[in-house]
Amino acid sequence: MLPKNQIKEIQSLHLKKGREARGLFIAEGMKTVAEVLRFKPECVRDVYATADFIKAHPLAAQTKANVVEVSDDELRKISLQNTPNQALAVCHKLNTVDQTFNFEKAFTFYLDDIRDPGNLGTIIRLADWFGITQLYGSNECCEFYNPKVIQASMGAFLRVQLNYLPLPELLRSQTVSRVYGAVLNGKDVYAQPLGGGLILIGNEANGIREENLSLITHPITIPAKYPQDEFRGESLNAAMAASILASEFFRQLQH
Repeated sequence: MLPKNQIKEIQSLHLKKGREARGLFIAEGMKTVAEVLRFKPECVRDVYATADFIKAHPLAAQTKANVVEVSDDELRKISLQNTPNQALAVCHKLNTVDQTFNFEKAFTFYLDDIRDPGNLGTIIRLADWFGITQLYGSNECCEFYNPKVIQASMGAFLRVQLNYLPLPELLRSQTVSRVYGAVLNGKDVYAQPLGGGLILIGNEANGIREENLSLITHPITIPAKYPQDEFRGESLNAAMAASILASEFFRQLQH
């Protein structure tokens, strides 16, 4: 049985304050925990898992981390999920790497105040799909180690880094000749020759902030069939927009 103080410590990692104080975060679910054990075993401190998970995943037995077999009831006490999925890992925060990015030859995203953890996790996941290892975002963005971000990224957080800094600071520190912005009045992204650069994706409700709009050199948009139809949505979900843009940038830059 898990001691009460151990349960309390894990539950404290549900909150940003607890994660920052301890330098730890939670990874939950069979797939996510298996990915961490496979790609970043050195960051795993503890694994709390059912007997079925431990039996089905040899890496759980081989890891140097502390592996604790728990019951479904114990897993529910330390989990954030309504239906816990066999395993939870307590991990040390990942080491950061060189933030320099070649904006002339490749593309990546600047996330302007993305608050929804599901959106952020999905964007991290699509970045991994297209081989983007560095993302950038405003300080107001959702926290990278939010458990819902980790869950939505489906293990991609292990291979993608999110660097938090104001956009003007990023543009001063690195050479970025093309700053694309996803805006409603931009040019059709499918009718433009695209090059390497930084793509701004705005907040789910308010879009790109006014002070950052002036920094866009190449405004682009994803064309809609009914752009003026008041009975349809005014804009795409942030993660959906990022996915569509990433696909078109990737396609053009491969040729």
